[in-house]
Amino acid sequence: MTLHLQKLCVGCDSVEDLASWIDERMAEKRRRGLPEEHVHTTRMSPKRVEELLDGGSLYWIIKGAILARQPLLDLRAVKGADGVTRCELVLAHELVPVRPAPRRPFQGWRYLAAADAPRDLEDAAAAAPGLPAALAQELRSLGLL
Repeated sequence: MTLHLQKLCVGCDSVEDLASWIDERMAEKRRRGLPEEHVHTTRMSPKRVEELLDGGSLYWIIKGAILARQPLLDLRAVKGADGVTRCELVLAHELVPVRPAPRRPFQGWRYLAAADAPRDLEDAAAAAPGLPAALAQELRSLGLL
């Protein structure tokens, strides 16, 4: 049974901003000769690994709404130089826009049942037809869209 994670995307103002950040990280890894995998490190490790790796994704919450997801490829435990074990979420490069779903802030990550996950958005403009992206984002942050 598929299970997902949801996490706040702190510092990003839009899906385009997140995509640009991912591209910059991959370019830096290329320049340094490192493997080009997108890894997001968290303090706590999910316990339901099998369900997450059975088609699960990390759903990004941007400005108060789930707006995009990245398929999960792997979860790895790593020990930092400080001796603390953390979890690396290995993510696909692809960033998939989803139907906006409002969420309140929280710390860390949360599980997201497959039945509760927003559907993929084939066309980002379909989320708020006829509205400029900035206005749609403001309406989402107010819980009006």
